[in-house]
Amino acid sequence: MQKEEVKPYWDLLEKQKAALFGKRLFDIVVSALILLILSPLFLLLALAVKLDSRGPVFYRQVRVGRYGQDFKIFKFRTMVQDA
Repeated sequence: MQKEEVKPYWDLLEKQKAALFGKRLFDIVVSALILLILSPLFLLLALAVKLDSRGPVFYRQVRVGRYGQDFKIFKFRTMVQDA
């Protein structure tokens, strides 16, 4: 791609930089608040999983994400261990 073809998109991105930063900040703050509000529920869920069966509370797995990059996920375990 030539530089002239990219310039209009780059200029548009430069104009929206503040809006994109604001959206990212909003996403992080709202996510943190939701995690804080739901943390008692998560604690009860972890306790229920632990009391129901032996093994870890969380299930860990490596998955392939965007551009083929690996990332780790953590989920509450919903099946018995080694199922």
